[in-house]
Amino acid sequence: MYHLAIDIGASSGRHILGWLEDGVIKDMEIYRFDNGLTPKNGHLCWDTDLLFKEILNGIKRAKEIGKIPQTMSIDTWGVDFVLIDKDGNKVGDSVGYRDSRTEGYVEKVFETISKRELYDITGIKSGMINTLFQLAALKDYAPEQLEQACEFLMIPDYFVYRLTGNKFNEYTNASTTELVDVKSNNWSYELLDKLGIKKSLFRDVSMPGTMCGRLLPEIEAEVGFNLDVILGPSHDTAAAVMAVPSNEENVMYISSGTWSLMGIESGVPQLSDACMDQLFTNEGGYDHRYRVLKNIMGLWMIQNVRHELGDKYSFAELAELAELSKDFPSTVDALDDRFLAPENMTDEIKAYCAETNQPIPETPGEIAVVVYNSLAKCYAECADEIEAFTGNKYTAINIIGGGSKNEYLNRVTAKVSGRTVLAGPGEATAIGNILNQMLAVGEFGSLSEARSAVMKSYAVKEYK
Repeated sequence: MYHLAIDIGASSGRHILGWLEDGVIKDMEIYRFDNGLTPKNGHLCWDTDLLFKEILNGIKRAKEIGKIPQTMSIDTWGVDFVLIDKDGNKVGDSVGYRDSRTEGYVEKVFETISKRELYDITGIKSGMINTLFQLAALKDYAPEQLEQACEFLMIPDYFVYRLTGNKFNEYTNASTTELVDVKSNNWSYELLDKLGIKKSLFRDVSMPGTMCGRLLPEIEAEVGFNLDVILGPSHDTAAAVMAVPSNEENVMYISSGTWSLMGIESGVPQLSDACMDQLFTNEGGYDHRYRVLKNIMGLWMIQNVRHELGDKYSFAELAELAELSKDFPSTVDALDDRFLAPENMTDEIKAYCAETNQPIPETPGEIAVVVYNSLAKCYAECADEIEAFTGNKYTAINIIGGGSKNEYLNRVTAKVSGRTVLAGPGEATAIGNILNQMLAVGEFGSLSEARSAVMKSYAVKEYK
Protein backbone atom coordinates (compact mmCIF):
# COMPACT_ATOMS: atom_id res chain seq x y z
CA MET A 1 0.00 0.00 0.00
CA TYR A 2 1.45 3.33 -1.08
CA HIS A 3 1.03 6.51 0.99
CA LEU A 4 1.74 10.00 -0.37
CA ALA A 5 3.32 12.64 1.85
CA ILE A 6 3.09 16.19 0.50
CA ASP A 7 5.60 18.22 2.49
CA ILE A 8 5.67 21.95 1.69
CA GLY A 9 8.34 24.13 3.25
CA ALA A 10 9.08 27.82 3.00
CA SER A 11 11.47 27.38 0.06
CA SER A 12 10.32 24.16 -1.64
CA GLY A 13 7.80 21.36 -1.61
CA ARG A 14 7.99 17.69 -2.49
CA HIS A 15 5.83 14.62 -2.91
CA ILE A 16 7.23 11.49 -1.30
CA LEU A 17 5.73 8.02 -1.58
CA GLY A 18 6.13 5.65 1.35
CA TRP A 19 5.30 1.98 1.86
CA LEU A 20 6.18 -1.00 4.06
CA GLU A 21 8.28 -3.85 2.74
CA ASP A 22 8.97 -6.74 5.14
CA GLY A 23 8.61 -4.38 8.10
CA VAL A 24 11.00 -1.81 6.60
CA ILE A 25 9.80 1.66 5.58
CA LYS A 26 10.66 2.51 2.00
CA ASP A 27 10.29 5.96 0.45
CA MET A 28 10.95 7.74 -2.82
CA GLU A 29 10.65 11.35 -3.91
CA ILE A 30 8.50 11.63 -7.03
CA TYR A 31 8.03 15.39 -7.43
CA ARG A 32 9.62 18.64 -6.24
CA PHE A 33 8.74 22.30 -6.73
CA ASP A 34 9.86 25.73 -5.57
CA ASN A 35 8.10 27.92 -3.02
CA GLY A 36 8.73 31.34 -1.55
CA LEU A 37 7.21 34.60 -0.45
CA THR A 38 6.51 37.16 -3.17
CA PRO A 39 5.66 40.88 -2.81
CA LYS A 40 1.95 41.61 -3.43
CA ASN A 41 -0.10 44.64 -2.45
CA GLY A 42 2.66 45.86 -0.18
CA HIS A 43 3.09 42.58 1.73
CA LEU A 44 5.04 39.31 1.46
CA CYS A 45 2.54 36.67 0.37
CA TRP A 46 2.25 32.96 -0.44
CA ASP A 47 0.88 32.05 -3.87
CA THR A 48 -1.63 29.45 -2.67
CA ASP A 49 -3.10 28.97 -6.16
CA LEU A 50 0.31 28.07 -7.57
CA LEU A 51 1.00 25.79 -4.60
CA PHE A 52 -2.29 23.98 -5.13
CA LYS A 53 -1.45 23.54 -8.81
CA GLU A 54 1.88 21.97 -7.79
CA ILE A 55 0.08 19.70 -5.31
CA LEU A 56 -2.03 18.38 -8.18
CA ASN A 57 1.00 18.05 -10.48
CA GLY A 58 2.73 15.83 -7.92
CA ILE A 59 -0.37 13.66 -7.43
CA LYS A 60 -0.54 13.18 -11.21
CA ARG A 61 3.10 12.13 -11.17
CA ALA A 62 2.22 9.14 -8.96
CA LYS A 63 -0.07 7.81 -11.67
CA GLU A 64 2.50 8.49 -14.38
CA ILE A 65 5.03 6.22 -12.64
CA GLY A 66 2.44 3.55 -11.88
CA LYS A 67 2.58 3.84 -8.09
CA ILE A 68 -0.91 4.99 -7.11
CA PRO A 69 -1.24 5.82 -3.39
CA GLN A 70 -4.27 4.82 -1.37
CA THR A 71 -3.87 7.67 1.12
CA MET A 72 -2.26 11.10 1.24
CA SER A 73 -1.60 13.85 3.77
CA ILE A 74 -0.24 17.41 3.65
CA ASP A 75 2.10 19.23 6.04
CA THR A 76 3.45 22.78 5.85
CA TRP A 77 5.02 25.40 8.11
CA GLY A 78 2.92 26.86 10.94
CA VAL A 79 1.17 30.14 11.88
CA ASP A 80 -0.04 31.23 8.40
CA PHE A 81 -3.69 30.98 7.38
CA VAL A 82 -6.40 31.60 4.78
CA LEU A 83 -9.80 33.23 5.35
CA ILE A 84 -12.81 31.84 3.46
CA ASP A 85 -16.09 33.64 2.65
CA LYS A 86 -19.62 32.20 2.67
CA ASP A 87 -19.17 30.93 -0.91
CA GLY A 88 -15.92 29.11 -0.08
CA ASN A 89 -13.70 31.66 -1.81
CA LYS A 90 -10.49 33.07 -0.38
CA VAL A 91 -10.69 36.48 1.31
CA GLY A 92 -7.64 38.69 0.82
CA ASP A 93 -4.06 37.58 0.27
CA SER A 94 -2.19 34.84 2.14
CA VAL A 95 0.31 37.08 3.90
CA GLY A 96 3.40 35.26 5.21
CA TYR A 97 4.81 35.27 8.72
CA ARG A 98 7.99 37.12 7.69
CA ASP A 99 5.94 40.16 6.63
CA SER A 100 6.48 43.28 8.73
CA ARG A 101 2.78 44.04 9.34
CA THR A 102 2.93 42.55 12.85
CA GLU A 103 5.71 44.84 14.11
CA GLY A 104 4.62 46.38 17.42
CA TYR A 105 1.59 44.14 17.81
CA VAL A 106 3.04 41.93 20.53
CA GLU A 107 3.26 44.97 22.80
CA LYS A 108 -0.16 46.18 21.65
CA VAL A 109 -1.83 42.86 22.54
CA PHE A 110 -0.08 42.87 25.94
CA GLU A 111 -2.08 46.03 26.71
CA THR A 112 -5.21 43.83 26.59
CA ILE A 113 -3.84 40.64 28.12
CA SER A 114 -0.57 40.17 29.99
CA LYS A 115 2.27 38.01 28.73
CA ARG A 116 1.93 35.73 31.77
CA GLU A 117 -1.84 35.31 31.34
CA LEU A 118 -1.43 34.58 27.64
CA TYR A 119 1.24 31.95 28.36
CA ASP A 120 -0.95 30.34 31.03
CA ILE A 121 -3.78 30.00 28.50
CA THR A 122 -1.87 28.91 25.40
CA GLY A 123 1.57 27.70 26.54
CA ILE A 124 2.97 29.38 23.40
CA LYS A 125 5.87 31.83 23.30
CA SER A 126 4.56 35.19 22.15
CA GLY A 127 6.23 36.24 18.92
CA MET A 128 5.42 38.62 16.10
CA ILE A 129 5.11 35.74 13.61
CA ASN A 130 2.26 34.06 15.52
CA THR A 131 -1.25 33.99 14.06
CA LEU A 132 -2.67 35.84 17.05
CA PHE A 133 -0.63 38.93 16.18
CA GLN A 134 -1.31 38.55 12.46
CA LEU A 135 -5.05 38.66 13.20
CA ALA A 136 -4.57 41.63 15.54
CA ALA A 137 -2.77 43.46 12.73
CA LEU A 138 -5.44 42.46 10.20
CA LYS A 139 -8.13 44.00 12.44
CA ASP A 140 -6.40 47.36 11.95
CA TYR A 141 -5.15 47.08 8.35
CA ALA A 142 -8.09 45.30 6.70
CA PRO A 143 -11.03 44.89 9.11
CA GLU A 144 -13.36 44.32 6.14
CA GLN A 145 -11.59 40.99 5.47
CA LEU A 146 -12.44 39.69 8.94
CA GLU A 147 -16.02 40.90 8.50
CA GLN A 148 -16.36 39.16 5.14
CA ALA A 149 -14.73 35.91 6.35
CA CYS A 150 -16.81 32.96 7.53
CA GLU A 151 -14.06 30.37 8.04
CA PHE A 152 -10.45 30.35 9.28
CA LEU A 153 -8.17 27.65 7.84
CA MET A 154 -4.45 27.12 8.34
CA ILE A 155 -2.54 26.74 5.05
CA PRO A 156 -2.61 22.89 4.97
CA ASP A 157 -6.25 22.87 6.09
CA TYR A 158 -7.02 25.12 3.12
CA PHE A 159 -5.43 22.64 0.71
CA VAL A 160 -7.41 19.77 2.29
CA TYR A 161 -10.57 21.84 1.71
CA ARG A 162 -9.71 22.42 -1.94
CA LEU A 163 -9.03 18.72 -2.45
CA THR A 164 -12.06 17.31 -0.63
CA GLY A 165 -14.53 20.14 -0.07
CA ASN A 166 -14.35 19.44 3.68
CA LYS A 167 -13.07 21.92 6.29
CA PHE A 168 -10.98 21.05 9.35
CA ASN A 169 -8.82 22.87 11.90
CA GLU A 170 -5.99 20.40 12.55
CA TYR A 171 -4.54 20.33 16.06
CA THR A 172 -0.75 20.49 15.61
CA ASN A 173 -0.85 23.47 13.27
CA ALA A 174 -3.65 25.17 15.22
CA SER A 175 -1.43 25.02 18.31
CA THR A 176 1.12 27.32 16.63
CA THR A 177 -1.44 30.15 16.40
CA GLU A 178 -1.23 31.09 20.12
CA LEU A 179 -5.03 30.84 20.17
CA VAL A 180 -5.48 27.25 21.40
CA ASP A 181 -6.04 26.48 25.09
CA VAL A 182 -3.05 24.37 26.11
CA LYS A 183 -5.12 22.35 28.59
CA SER A 184 -8.31 21.68 26.57
CA ASN A 185 -6.44 21.43 23.22
CA ASN A 186 -9.23 23.41 21.56
CA TRP A 187 -9.58 27.09 20.67
CA SER A 188 -9.59 29.43 23.65
CA TYR A 189 -12.92 31.15 23.06
CA GLU A 190 -12.28 33.30 26.14
CA LEU A 191 -9.10 34.59 24.50
CA LEU A 192 -10.83 35.19 21.16
CA ASP A 193 -13.45 37.27 22.99
CA LYS A 194 -10.76 39.35 24.70
CA LEU A 195 -9.04 39.99 21.38
CA GLY A 196 -12.29 40.86 19.59
CA ILE A 197 -11.92 38.06 17.03
CA LYS A 198 -15.22 36.44 16.07
CA LYS A 199 -15.46 32.88 17.35
CA SER A 200 -17.60 31.71 14.44
CA LEU A 201 -14.50 31.63 12.22
CA PHE A 202 -13.17 28.59 14.05
CA ARG A 203 -14.41 25.00 14.13
CA ASP A 204 -13.49 22.48 16.82
CA VAL A 205 -9.93 21.21 16.50
CA SER A 206 -9.43 17.77 14.87
CA MET A 207 -6.59 15.35 15.58
CA PRO A 208 -3.99 13.89 13.19
CA GLY A 209 -5.26 10.68 11.65
CA THR A 210 -8.77 12.01 11.05
CA MET A 211 -10.20 10.85 7.73
CA CYS A 212 -11.00 13.98 5.69
CA GLY A 213 -12.78 12.33 2.75
CA ARG A 214 -11.90 11.53 -0.84
CA LEU A 215 -11.00 13.81 -3.72
CA LEU A 216 -13.73 15.95 -5.24
CA PRO A 217 -15.03 14.61 -8.59
CA GLU A 218 -13.33 17.39 -10.57
CA ILE A 219 -10.01 16.74 -8.80
CA GLU A 220 -10.32 12.99 -9.38
CA ALA A 221 -10.96 13.65 -13.07
CA GLU A 222 -7.84 15.83 -13.29
CA VAL A 223 -5.39 13.52 -11.49
CA GLY A 224 -6.84 10.28 -12.82
CA PHE A 225 -7.57 8.36 -9.61
CA ASN A 226 -9.00 8.76 -6.12
CA LEU A 227 -7.67 8.16 -2.63
CA ASP A 228 -8.35 8.89 1.05
CA VAL A 229 -7.11 12.23 2.35
CA ILE A 230 -5.93 11.93 5.97
CA LEU A 231 -5.46 14.88 8.32
CA GLY A 232 -2.07 15.95 9.59
CA PRO A 233 0.06 16.22 11.59
CA SER A 234 -0.05 19.23 9.31
CA HIS A 235 2.64 21.22 11.11
CA ASP A 236 5.93 20.04 9.63
CA THR A 237 7.75 19.96 12.97
CA ALA A 238 5.03 17.79 14.51
CA ALA A 239 5.42 15.40 11.60
CA ALA A 240 9.22 15.38 11.94
CA VAL A 241 9.11 14.66 15.67
CA MET A 242 7.00 11.56 14.99
CA ALA A 243 10.03 10.18 13.13
CA VAL A 244 12.57 10.64 15.95
CA PRO A 245 14.31 7.22 15.92
CA SER A 246 14.01 6.42 19.61
CA ASN A 247 11.56 4.92 22.07
CA GLU A 248 13.46 6.04 25.16
CA GLU A 249 11.47 7.94 27.77
CA ASN A 250 13.62 11.09 27.78
CA VAL A 251 14.68 12.16 24.29
CA MET A 252 15.98 15.55 23.19
CA TYR A 253 15.64 16.49 19.54
CA ILE A 254 16.39 19.24 17.06
CA SER A 255 14.23 19.38 13.96
CA SER A 256 16.81 21.11 11.81
CA GLY A 257 15.95 23.02 8.66
CA THR A 258 15.10 26.64 7.90
CA TRP A 259 14.28 26.80 11.61
CA SER A 260 15.91 24.77 14.37
CA LEU A 261 13.18 23.53 16.71
CA MET A 262 14.84 22.09 19.79
CA GLY A 263 13.00 20.37 22.59
CA ILE A 264 11.40 17.29 24.12
CA GLU A 265 8.05 15.50 24.15
CA SER A 266 6.03 15.81 27.34
CA GLY A 267 2.76 14.36 28.58
CA VAL A 268 1.93 17.69 30.25
CA PRO A 269 2.60 21.30 29.22
CA GLN A 270 5.52 23.10 30.86
CA LEU A 271 4.26 26.51 32.01
CA SER A 272 6.79 27.58 34.63
CA ASP A 273 8.26 31.08 34.81
CA ALA A 274 11.59 29.59 33.70
CA CYS A 275 10.02 28.08 30.57
CA MET A 276 8.28 31.34 29.72
CA ASP A 277 11.32 33.51 30.40
CA GLN A 278 13.62 31.17 28.46
CA LEU A 279 11.25 31.32 25.45
CA PHE A 280 10.04 27.72 25.43
CA THR A 281 6.76 26.99 23.69
CA ASN A 282 4.27 24.11 24.11
CA GLU A 283 3.13 23.11 20.63
CA GLY A 284 0.79 20.23 19.87
CA GLY A 285 2.07 16.84 18.79
CA TYR A 286 0.71 13.48 17.75
CA ASP A 287 -1.73 11.95 20.26
CA HIS A 288 -1.74 15.13 22.38
CA ARG A 289 1.98 14.86 23.12
CA TYR A 290 3.26 18.35 23.89
CA ARG A 291 6.30 19.46 21.95
CA VAL A 292 8.09 21.61 24.53
CA LEU A 293 10.62 23.37 22.36
CA LYS A 294 12.47 26.54 21.51
CA ASN A 295 12.43 28.22 18.08
CA ILE A 296 16.03 28.94 17.08
CA MET A 297 16.75 30.83 13.89
CA GLY A 298 18.28 27.78 12.19
CA LEU A 299 19.77 27.28 8.74
CA TRP A 300 17.75 30.23 7.45
CA MET A 301 20.81 32.29 8.36
CA ILE A 302 23.28 30.32 6.22
CA GLN A 303 20.73 30.05 3.39
CA ASN A 304 20.60 33.85 3.23
CA VAL A 305 24.38 34.18 3.44
CA ARG A 306 24.73 31.73 0.56
CA HIS A 307 22.29 33.75 -1.60
CA GLU A 308 24.14 36.97 -0.74
CA LEU A 309 27.33 35.34 -2.02
CA GLY A 310 25.55 34.80 -5.35
CA ASP A 311 25.01 31.09 -4.66
CA LYS A 312 28.68 30.76 -5.55
CA TYR A 313 29.25 28.08 -2.89
CA SER A 314 27.35 24.91 -2.07
CA PHE A 315 26.41 24.34 1.57
CA ALA A 316 29.13 21.67 1.72
CA GLU A 317 31.70 24.18 0.44
CA LEU A 318 30.60 26.75 3.01
CA ALA A 319 31.08 24.11 5.72
CA GLU A 320 34.60 23.44 4.36
CA LEU A 321 35.37 27.19 4.47
CA ALA A 322 34.04 27.30 8.02
CA GLU A 323 36.44 24.50 8.98
CA LEU A 324 39.34 26.59 7.67
CA SER A 325 38.14 29.54 9.80
CA LYS A 326 37.14 27.46 12.83
CA ASP A 327 39.19 29.55 15.28
CA PHE A 328 37.34 32.78 14.44
CA PRO A 329 35.85 33.70 17.85
CA SER A 330 32.69 35.75 17.24
CA THR A 331 29.09 34.56 17.75
CA VAL A 332 25.63 36.12 17.49
CA ASP A 333 22.36 35.46 19.34
CA ALA A 334 20.47 32.99 17.12
CA LEU A 335 17.26 33.83 19.01
CA ASP A 336 17.32 37.53 18.10
CA ASP A 337 14.42 38.67 15.88
CA ARG A 338 16.82 40.94 13.98
CA PHE A 339 17.79 37.81 12.00
CA LEU A 340 14.17 36.95 11.12
CA ALA A 341 13.96 38.93 7.87
CA PRO A 342 16.90 41.34 7.54
CA GLU A 343 17.54 43.18 4.30
CA ASN A 344 20.97 41.56 4.25
CA MET A 345 21.88 38.70 6.62
CA THR A 346 25.64 39.13 6.16
CA ASP A 347 25.48 42.82 7.04
CA GLU A 348 23.24 42.05 10.03
CA ILE A 349 25.75 39.50 11.35
CA LYS A 350 28.59 41.98 10.93
CA ALA A 351 26.58 44.74 12.64
CA TYR A 352 25.80 42.48 15.61
CA CYS A 353 29.48 41.64 16.02
CA ALA A 354 30.43 45.34 15.83
CA GLU A 355 27.77 46.33 18.37
CA THR A 356 28.95 43.64 20.80
CA ASN A 357 32.66 44.56 20.39
CA GLN A 358 33.62 41.27 18.73
CA PRO A 359 35.87 40.76 15.70
CA ILE A 360 33.87 41.42 12.52
CA PRO A 361 33.82 38.48 10.06
CA GLU A 362 34.90 39.39 6.53
CA THR A 363 35.50 36.22 4.51
CA PRO A 364 32.81 33.68 3.54
CA GLY A 365 34.45 31.15 5.86
CA GLU A 366 34.39 33.57 8.80
CA ILE A 367 30.71 34.43 8.18
CA ALA A 368 29.85 30.72 7.96
CA VAL A 369 31.72 29.81 11.14
CA VAL A 370 29.94 32.61 13.03
CA VAL A 371 26.58 31.17 11.94
CA TYR A 372 27.46 27.55 12.78
CA ASN A 373 29.17 28.34 16.09
CA SER A 374 26.26 30.59 17.08
CA LEU A 375 23.77 27.80 16.40
CA ALA A 376 25.85 25.24 18.30
CA LYS A 377 26.19 27.60 21.28
CA CYS A 378 22.43 28.20 21.28
CA TYR A 379 21.77 24.43 21.10
CA ALA A 380 24.06 23.81 24.09
CA GLU A 381 22.40 26.52 26.18
CA CYS A 382 18.95 25.21 25.26
CA ALA A 383 19.95 21.66 26.26
CA ASP A 384 21.12 22.89 29.67
CA GLU A 385 17.87 24.78 30.19
CA ILE A 386 15.80 21.70 29.33
CA GLU A 387 17.77 19.62 31.85
CA ALA A 388 17.17 22.30 34.48
CA PHE A 389 13.39 22.51 34.15
CA THR A 390 12.80 18.76 33.63
CA GLY A 391 15.30 17.48 36.18
CA ASN A 392 16.35 14.87 33.61
CA LYS A 393 19.82 14.19 32.19
CA TYR A 394 20.13 14.09 28.41
CA THR A 395 23.39 12.61 27.12
CA ALA A 396 22.41 12.78 23.43
CA ILE A 397 20.75 15.17 21.00
CA ASN A 398 18.79 13.64 18.11
CA ILE A 399 19.07 15.90 15.06
CA ILE A 400 16.47 15.13 12.40
CA GLY A 401 15.49 16.79 9.13
CA GLY A 402 17.57 18.25 6.32
CA GLY A 403 19.99 19.97 8.69
CA SER A 404 21.05 16.58 10.09
CA LYS A 405 23.19 16.21 6.96
CA ASN A 406 25.41 19.18 7.96
CA GLU A 407 28.41 17.32 9.31
CA TYR A 408 30.32 20.43 10.36
CA LEU A 409 27.41 21.73 12.45
CA ASN A 410 26.87 18.26 13.95
CA ARG A 411 30.53 18.04 15.03
CA VAL A 412 30.52 21.54 16.52
CA THR A 413 27.23 20.86 18.34
CA ALA A 414 28.65 17.69 19.90
CA LYS A 415 31.79 19.54 20.97
CA VAL A 416 30.10 22.66 22.38
CA SER A 417 27.23 20.83 24.09
CA GLY A 418 29.30 17.96 25.48
CA ARG A 419 26.65 15.53 24.25
CA THR A 420 26.56 12.83 21.60
CA VAL A 421 24.79 13.96 18.42
CA LEU A 422 22.66 11.33 16.64
CA ALA A 423 21.96 12.61 13.13
CA GLY A 424 19.12 11.36 10.93
CA PRO A 425 16.82 10.61 9.31
CA GLY A 426 17.12 13.54 6.93
CA GLU A 427 13.60 13.18 5.55
CA ALA A 428 12.01 13.12 9.00
CA THR A 429 9.07 15.38 8.13
CA ALA A 430 7.93 13.27 5.19
CA ILE A 431 8.55 10.06 7.16
CA GLY A 432 6.44 11.33 10.05
CA ASN A 433 3.71 12.33 7.60
CA ILE A 434 3.78 8.78 6.20
CA LEU A 435 3.83 7.19 9.69
CA ASN A 436 0.64 9.07 10.56
CA GLN A 437 -1.07 7.63 7.49
CA MET A 438 0.17 4.12 8.29
CA LEU A 439 -1.13 4.46 11.85
CA ALA A 440 -4.49 5.74 10.57
CA VAL A 441 -5.04 2.66 8.38
CA GLY A 442 -3.70 0.18 10.96
CA GLU A 443 -0.33 -0.74 9.47
CA PHE A 444 1.19 0.21 12.84
CA GLY A 445 -0.58 -0.28 16.15
CA SER A 446 1.19 2.49 18.07
CA LEU A 447 3.66 5.33 17.70
CA SER A 448 6.33 3.29 19.50
CA GLU A 449 5.88 0.50 16.95
CA ALA A 450 6.19 3.05 14.13
CA ARG A 451 9.35 4.54 15.65
CA SER A 452 10.84 1.06 15.97
CA ALA A 453 10.32 0.69 12.22
CA VAL A 454 12.11 4.04 11.67
CA MET A 455 15.09 2.75 13.68
CA LYS A 456 15.13 -0.39 11.54
CA SER A 457 14.75 1.49 8.26
CA TYR A 458 17.07 4.52 8.41
CA ALA A 459 20.74 4.97 9.26
CA VAL A 460 21.67 7.32 12.09
CA LYS A 461 25.18 8.81 12.24
CA GLU A 462 26.83 9.32 15.60
CA TYR A 463 29.09 12.26 16.56
CA LYS A 464 30.77 11.88 19.94
